[in-house]
Formats: sequence, C-alpha cells, structure tokens
Amino acid sequence: MSAPEESAVRGSSASNSSDTATPKDLPALDRLLHVPGVAALIAEQGHTLVAGEARALLAALRTQALAGTLPFPAITPDALSAQLAQRVAERLAPRMRQVLNLTGTVLHTNLGRAVLPQAAIARVQALMAAPNNLEFDLQTGRRGDRDSLVEGLLCELTGAEAATVVNNNAAAVLLTLAALAPGREVVVSRGELVEIGGAFRMPDVMASAGARLAEVGTTNRTHPRDYEAAINAQTALLMKVHTSNYRVQGFTSAVSEAQLAPIAHAHGLPLVTDLGSGALIDMTLHGLPAEPTPRQMLQDGCDLVTFSGDKLLGGPQAGLIVGSKALVARIKAHPMKRALRMSKLPLAALEATLQLYVRPEHLARELPTLRLLTRPLADIEATARTVLPVLHRALAPRYTVESVALQGQIGSGSLPVERLPSSGLALAPVDKKGSGRALEALCTALRNLPLPVIGRIHEDRLLLDMRCLEEVQDFISQIGHLRLTDMREQLSP
Repeated sequence: MSAPEESAVRGSSASNSSDTATPKDLPALDRLLHVPGVAALIAEQGHTLVAGEARALLAALRTQALAGTLPFPAITPDALSAQLAQRVAERLAPRMRQVLNLTGTVLHTNLGRAVLPQAAIARVQALMAAPNNLEFDLQTGRRGDRDSLVEGLLCELTGAEAATVVNNNAAAVLLTLAALAPGREVVVSRGELVEIGGAFRMPDVMASAGARLAEVGTTNRTHPRDYEAAINAQTALLMKVHTSNYRVQGFTSAVSEAQLAPIAHAHGLPLVTDLGSGALIDMTLHGLPAEPTPRQMLQDGCDLVTFSGDKLLGGPQAGLIVGSKALVARIKAHPMKRALRMSKLPLAALEATLQLYVRPEHLARELPTLRLLTRPLADIEATARTVLPVLHRALAPRYTVESVALQGQIGSGSLPVERLPSSGLALAPVDKKGSGRALEALCTALRNLPLPVIGRIHEDRLLLDMRCLEEVQDFISQIGHLRLTDMREQLSP
C-alpha cells in the first residue's frame, strides 16, 4: 500500500476523504516560502519576486479549490515548488525573442528587418561592457560629436560633403523639414505622398515638422511645369519621395531628381529626396533589381538625401542624412536633433556595418541582408529537401508536407513588386474540413517552439520559405518539441 501524499499545510492528505483540496488545505504564504524547494528558489532569484509570484499562485489555487477542481497532488511541496519555479521562469522570460523567419520576406518589419552582421554584433558587445568615447575626442582630449564616428564613412560611401544620423528615417525626414521649412511650404508630387507602416503618412510628418504641404500634379502624372507653377515666396524646398513600398503603373509620369534639381536651384531652393530603402551600392551588380543610391541622387543634383539604416543597407535602425555641408549644419543645430539622436549601441553597430562597405569584394559574404538576397536557389532547394522528411515524420498522418517553388520578396518598403525565386515547404491538413483551424493550430505550435518558427498562410497551406534558414539544424533539432497534443485540443469541437 502506497503512502499518502503530503500537502504543504497538513503534512498528509489521509485525513481528507475527498480527492480534491479545499481552501483550508492551502498553505499560508510564510509556510510556502519555507518549503525547501521554494527557499532554494528565493536564494537564486530573491525574496521580492518569488514572494509576489507565490501570492499569485496561492490566489489561483484558492479559486480552483473553491470551484472544487483542485486535486491534492497539486499542493504537495514538490508540486508547489515546481509550479512556483515555472511562474518565476515565465516572469523572467524575455518578451523579445529570436525567431526563424520563414515568411519569404527577407527584410520583415515585424521581425526586426535586417539581421546585423557579425562585425556589428561584436562591436556592440565590446562597447556594452565598458565606457567608450561616444562624445569624447581621443586626439584632442575634449568633448566630441557623436556624428563624427560615422560621418566620414558616410561621406566616403555617398560622395556627400557632410552627414548626420538620427534614430530612424521618419525622424530624418521630420528633422530635415523642421530645420529647413518651419512655417513654409514644401512642394511634393501628389503621387509621392506615401503612407508607411503603422499609418504614418508623409503629410502628417510634414505637419508635425511645422511645414506646409504644397501638392503638385496628380496621383499618376506629375510634370516639371507643376513644380514651376507651385514655387512662390513661401516655398522652402522641393522634395522627392521614393515610393519604395508601392508602385504606380500604367499611364504615369514623374519628374526625376536630375530634372527637378535645375528647377530648384534656379529659384535658390534646395532639393531633398527621401530614398527610404537605403541601398548604398548598385544592386544590379549582385543580380538584384535596380534601386537608387544616395551617391546617384547627389550626383543628379539633390542637396540632401535621407535613407534608412536597417533596410537594404543591412544595419541597425537609423535615419541617415547626407548632402550639403551648409544644410547638414542647419539640421544638426536644430533643438530636435538631440531628441532624435542615435544612442551608443546602434551607432556602434552602424559604424561596423558601414565599414563592411569599404571592402565591397567581401560584402555579399559578410552582410547578412545581401547574403540572403543573393543566396543561390540551389542552396535554398537543398535546405527544403533536408527539412522535408523531418517535418513529414512529425506531422504525418494529419498534415501533408511537400516541396514547392516559391516567390519571396525583399520587403520593408524595398522593391515592392519584384519577387525573388525561392523554395520551401507547403504544409496542408489532410482533412479539408476545418482546415483553417488546423492551419492556425499548426502555426501556433510552430510559434511555441523553443525557437519560434514564423511562416505564412496562403491558399489553404502553410508555406515555409527556406531562403532565410541558413542554419538548418536550428530548425530540425527542435521539431520533436512540436506539441501535437495541444494542436488536437485546439481542433476538438
């Protein structure tokens, strides 16, 4: 005959004839905190956190007990210690986690956009652990300018006279307009009044900067004469906005920077262009679609160019402003610059990323964004073939798994209509009845893996694009953790 289980409060459950515990069977907080397993947890994590979670645990168990659904085994010392340890672990678990991006979108806004190169990661790690010369000139021994850490590199890579950086490209546009056009008009083509992610619209950014929008042309066609007609005494600058997150096709006409620069300069006005996507090199040299570069825009006559650091550039989130020395000086002198400046860690990552461009021969290998965008199709197909049998064994017989040709995209407002030939796996429920719930259950199970896997549902299939899966073992080593039991529970009526 087995011995009765002990509870944390009574010592033995033998005196209670019921299989369920009552509120009186629960231990007091002080007694629970002195259970050996809990005392060890306090020594490791501290009294404040453990005591707070212990109160919450006891409250949850009391609710169960009142409902008559609390089994005695749940309140043994070992069980309470285990439950409390789990609560503490969940409380301390990071909300921001590494994931596997199998969506087919290389620069996915919701998944952090560009993956940093190893050089940037190493630089950030080194500077996290010690003081640094963020605003200290080591040559003169005096206070320095944090922009100087990257300004030389930016000028070298773009051909600009001067450069400054802020925390994202929207901030770069905002600061530029606030510094150069407060209370005055900014002339922009109607077809370029873009809305970026999160419903941030160019007209709203202008209004926030204190500038007045002067629309010219129509949605699909704008001509040089439209800009000429809009210029007046209140005009501060002409602006071009690269429509990087959509494309107007058909009966269209736009005025290029090369055409617009003479118009602006004839009236003594600066020309500003917002490229957004941040390509620093000629992408066609790597077999990718063409994208305008800051150097090209400056050569075409632009006075200032703004662009992102975490898109095609492949670095951390940043807004980069390059161009005229006089205009950059005005921007840097604006009070808003301090509020929008980059902090030391992303600035360190940006410097390390920009330094990779000084050695262009190695860029496709060392810059993850470019490496993933140019990854050979044969390598992607080989990855899909490796993963397929492992997933098939895990999901059969409820789901089919087949290798399929896919079309991925660069993403995050970069080259919106061009597609990247890719390869991956299509997962589909065998039972078509309730297939929508079955796919959602599978997506949930993949997201609940130790290293969450993110794919996309398309035409009643879950597609897992293998372009961004460079370390295959990261995926297949955790397939055994798929909680198919939970999936069945979600699908039950």
